[in-house]
Amino acid sequence: MLQTILAISGKPGLYKLVSRAKNSLIVEILDETHRRIPAFASDRITSLADIAMYTEGDDVPLAKVLENLKKLEEGKPASIDFKKAKGDELRDYFAKVLPDFDRERVHNSDIKKLIQWYNILVANGITDFENEMQPTQGDNIDDRME
Repeated sequence: MLQTILAISGKPGLYKLVSRAKNSLIVEILDETHRRIPAFASDRITSLADIAMYTEGDDVPLAKVLENLKKLEEGKPASIDFKKAKGDELRDYFAKVLPDFDRERVHNSDIKKLIQWYNILVANGITDFENEMQPTQGDNIDDRME
């Protein structure tokens, strides 16, 4: 499922791939409106299945990180308010999700974005993260979470 869930640089939230048009993709906003909009080749579009988090060892696919977060929160939305949490609180919380994350290369904004995405996915009933495809080599959350 994460293969068809997209992040579009410069646009908030997440999008579900619905169809392909001649010069664009048709995506549905994962919010209460479920509005469909075109996403063009000029937009920087990334599938969540292609994202990984930096760790001290090998990079960890986003699906595994989301699954860890789901286990921590027992399938419910995140217990931390990512908008109000301070940097140290975010990092302490994220250490419970991914203990060996690279503290130099994973920024607070990355953690906030991850929690935001997790909450969006849970709110839309998308919680089967374990059976997702592995990311392509070299794709990191730092590069895609702007």
